[in-house]
Amino acid sequence: MDDAVVVGAGPNGLAAAVTLARAGLYVTVLEANETIGGGARTLAPGDDGDLFAGLPAGVVHDVCSAVHPMAWASPFFRAFDLPAHGVELLTPEVSYAQPLPGGRAAVAYRDLERTAEGLGPDGDAWRSLLGPLAEQWEAVVAVGMGDRRSVPPGVLDADDPLRAGAGAVRFALALLEQGTRAWDARFSGDGGALLTGVAAHTITPLPSLSGAGTALLLGALAHATPNLSGAQPTGVRPGSDTGFDGGWAVPRGGSGAIVAALRTDLEAHGGTVVTGHRVRTPADLPAARAVLFDTTPRTLLDVLGPAVAPSLRRALEGFRYGNAAAKVDFVLSGPVPWADPEVGRAGTVHVGGTRAEMAAAENAVAAGRHAERPLCLVSDPTVVDPSRRVVSGNGELRPLWAYTHVPAGSDVDVRETVTAQIERFAPGFRDVVVGARAIPAAVMAEHNQNYVGGDISAGAATMWQMFSRPTLRANPYRVAGGVYLCSASTPPGPGVHGMGGWHAARRALRDVFGIRVAAL
Repeated sequence: MDDAVVVGAGPNGLAAAVTLARAGLYVTVLEANETIGGGARTLAPGDDGDLFAGLPAGVVHDVCSAVHPMAWASPFFRAFDLPAHGVELLTPEVSYAQPLPGGRAAVAYRDLERTAEGLGPDGDAWRSLLGPLAEQWEAVVAVGMGDRRSVPPGVLDADDPLRAGAGAVRFALALLEQGTRAWDARFSGDGGALLTGVAAHTITPLPSLSGAGTALLLGALAHATPNLSGAQPTGVRPGSDTGFDGGWAVPRGGSGAIVAALRTDLEAHGGTVVTGHRVRTPADLPAARAVLFDTTPRTLLDVLGPAVAPSLRRALEGFRYGNAAAKVDFVLSGPVPWADPEVGRAGTVHVGGTRAEMAAAENAVAAGRHAERPLCLVSDPTVVDPSRRVVSGNGELRPLWAYTHVPAGSDVDVRETVTAQIERFAPGFRDVVVGARAIPAAVMAEHNQNYVGGDISAGAATMWQMFSRPTLRANPYRVAGGVYLCSASTPPGPGVHGMGGWHAARRALRDVFGIRVAAL
């Protein structure tokens, strides 16, 4: 009998497995796909179902997530120590950019002051909103990545609890401002658009409290500088060299580098990963004292059914899934010809125009319509990672990652829509496109069962559901006996941070095995 089985080898499932294995347990991870990583995989044409069929050989693509500010800021990954496991997080000088009509752009540099200067009349507003949050990023992360049921570690147990508490309060007040119709009171120029592009990651109507939470957390991390002499998770040495420069980092070689590091560590501690093993019924599970599901509540209920108490089953059946992402992967023969060259220095570009245009696009999706001019999230990893470029007969090829938001279950091929929207701010873009492959929202779940209807957040990212995720129970992870849910459907929600797995695994260690651990 295994000590523990983890169903699903996404970042949360692997984080749970690593936590359990490092506590001395024998752990088996079961993954339905032939490759591990879930939304953090990096594949080439021909790999695992050939998601990138028809694209030039040799160019690798990130299946879902591509840029990782949470990978250096997450308490789990800070304790895990990614650099010690060979992962290079490369930080662009420009974290993200917002092309605007007329060839202009708003640019979020790593340097807060440089960003403020570029925003002109909105500079002071940007500085006063994000400056204090970037300075107290540990407190912001503690609130944003906690379990939503307790006072987050890193606030009361910080070296300076009053300062950390003040940072948490400041975050809450900023949330109320930018998550409501008061969001325009602060900004009169381009600052509002720059922040709205980040808020739109949540795939919710705008403005919204959940969108504002995402914008403030990720916006703060764009300007934050890691300094581990202050609040940090147990297991990270004070003053240690993290190898991180902060910002919106891109892993060298692709997101799969993070997943590979987790697998290597798991196996070094005696764990086992089995791919191509889909769990459909309890008979597909080996005997174990604890089972952790890195899946949605829907999948867990499909597998366990009657084993879940009726009241909890009804609550989990009521868990809401959100609207969706439709993806386009491009191969280019050169850099994107952005009208404003500064945009070409950004690892992430929010292509959607003004704050009003992006809000209209996101609100159209919320109403069940495809936006005529949708928000598109675009990432060019080669801005900081030249290893992603491939020399071929067509010249030096590079990947471009892009997705846009659509109603749940949409089967629309958005290739032309995304291409036209990029071309709007980068005239001549079509001339550098060598190949393109679209993945409609309705197809997303075929390569990741957690993406119900194309919902890459594994559950609607509403403010209510961020706190009730997946139910309002005091322990949001435990389902029955030794069964736990540890996916992005649990707190703190979506993102490559491993925190859902870490929170769930520590509860399983305590409840089932009588082992209490603060960190790895």
